[in-house]
Amino acid sequence: MKRTLLFTIAALMSVTSSFSQKDRDIALKSLDTKAKQYGDIALEIWNLAEMGYMENESSALLQKTLSDQGFSINKGVAGIPTAFTAEYGSGYPVIAILGEYDALPGLSQQAVPEKKSANKAAGHACGHHLFGTASTAAAIAVKDWLKSSNTSGTVRFYGCPAEEGGSGKVYMVREGLFDDVDVALHWHPSSQNAASAGAALANKSAKFRFYGISAHAAGAPEMGRSALDGVEAMNAMVNMMREHIPQEARIHYVITDGGKAPNVVPNFAEVYYYARHNNRDVVIDIFDRMVKAAEGAALGTGTTMDYEMIGGTHELLPNLVLQKIMHDNLSEIGGITYSKEEKVFADKISKSLGYKELNMDKAKNVQPYKEEARAYGSTDVGDVSYTVPTVGMGAATWVPGTPAHSWQAVAAGGTSIGTKGMMVAAKTLTLTAMDLFKNPKTVEDAKAELEKRRGEDFEYTPLLGNRPPALDYRK
Repeated sequence: MKRTLLFTIAALMSVTSSFSQKDRDIALKSLDTKAKQYGDIALEIWNLAEMGYMENESSALLQKTLSDQGFSINKGVAGIPTAFTAEYGSGYPVIAILGEYDALPGLSQQAVPEKKSANKAAGHACGHHLFGTASTAAAIAVKDWLKSSNTSGTVRFYGCPAEEGGSGKVYMVREGLFDDVDVALHWHPSSQNAASAGAALANKSAKFRFYGISAHAAGAPEMGRSALDGVEAMNAMVNMMREHIPQEARIHYVITDGGKAPNVVPNFAEVYYYARHNNRDVVIDIFDRMVKAAEGAALGTGTTMDYEMIGGTHELLPNLVLQKIMHDNLSEIGGITYSKEEKVFADKISKSLGYKELNMDKAKNVQPYKEEARAYGSTDVGDVSYTVPTVGMGAATWVPGTPAHSWQAVAAGGTSIGTKGMMVAAKTLTLTAMDLFKNPKTVEDAKAELEKRRGEDFEYTPLLGNRPPALDYRK
């Protein structure tokens, strides 16, 4: 009741202050003025290429950038050293802007249009160096406007680590860090500009570990029990299970440890699994069946098994009240145009992907608005979207046609093509936040839609349970 009263008072104060096209133009001009500075920050994080829960320097750089602009920093939140929040202002509404900064393992790549390793452990194949920087830029631009216009409200940046399989935001949601947030904004690098209703699959992941008995594989095989046999037996059973799960479901795995030498019966082996579907209840059922397969594999091979939950995320819950506003703002900003040098680079990237010619339409223009979307990947933003009204968009930071998690995505993300698209996102997030600060009814309508979509009886339960953050999952 007290919070609602505070929000109402803040809303009344908010609508009485000025909000014009001039305010928007000033905010956008400020972002243009700082575009090189933000581009340098993004490329520094691109060069660092730090994996989930190891983003020490990347996180510190964004913290310093925000602290230097007057944000109060709360470090190491939710028991995660590289997670943080940065806040400016007071009162309601509280608008959250999400940022990520983790890289992917095994995708090292130089910023050149041919496959060429940078000899690093990881690469920013999902563009999170751009994600975190653009969101930081937007938070600062919103802060500047709040201050100059004397507008009531709070802008809060969320430094979210380990989105790639580590479910960083889930721990932040679980710890109640979003409980006082009114709306959350996010975006993602893409090969096109779009702000239609998003979708993402629910996901559960775990590392299954098998333990056997070492022996000489030729001299005393009867003395051994192969942990690798346990892994392979599990894989065989799960692959047969694919025939008997919903066709929209996805299961992926990689053997992370299969032994060290062929002539030694391995006493340890590990396989890392994902299960996905657009309904978390289906994911839970599939995962439970995978556990049974692992138990059967251990029984049949004379080994033992345990598993560690690594990640678990809800599907993404759309909010159409907010989505149309973000689409309109993205349409106002528009896409990007390549320079002559960027076009030469993009042509080579396009050919490496098998396209006969470069199609610039998706970089130059904004895609038509749609209220439905199919899901293919997963994101821990899903858990945020079940907690507060959440809205996102994609900006063309990659050459049109580029898939995420590819060397081509890493390459473009390390050039001006990536940083140009990043600024489209920063501007769109800024304008959307400004709209929400000045239109409290929109915020309340978005909350009503959230309540309707998730249902009256909804109770949030994290799919990864009560485990502490998996800080060593990339080690």
